[in-house]
Amino acid sequence: MTDAPSTRAVLHDPNGAIEAQLPLDREPHLSLVKAVLAWTDTTELRESDLAQIALQLTGHAQIVAADLRRRATDLPQYIKRRALADVVLAEADRRLSMSAQGTVACCQNRARLVRALYEHLDRVAGVAPRAATTP
Repeated sequence: MTDAPSTRAVLHDPNGAIEAQLPLDREPHLSLVKAVLAWTDTTELRESDLAQIALQLTGHAQIVAADLRRRATDLPQYIKRRALADVVLAEADRRLSMSAQGTVACCQNRARLVRALYEHLDRVAGVAPRAATTP
């Protein structure tokens, strides 16, 4: 038996540089957000399905919050959009620190959070980063 050389590599990316370059999977998650917020009759929803939806929205909210945090940090301190992003991120951290539960209310709260994070991400992304604005 011969040992073949490994073709795998372990990546160490503590600053999230690789993750920052990956595009967010926005459309399917925003479709889920729209569907969850449109729920009116929830009698047919099972607790296990609600738990999965809450976990999916929680995970995506964490990813969007991380992207917003990275982009906001690149903005100059004096820009109002950065201050607002900091407030939104503090609230997102608070809400995400609570465990996701398999309830309609939890799913809808997580859906609102994802929507709000995307709105603020779009606002921050519309402002030029510090490196591009300084001579």
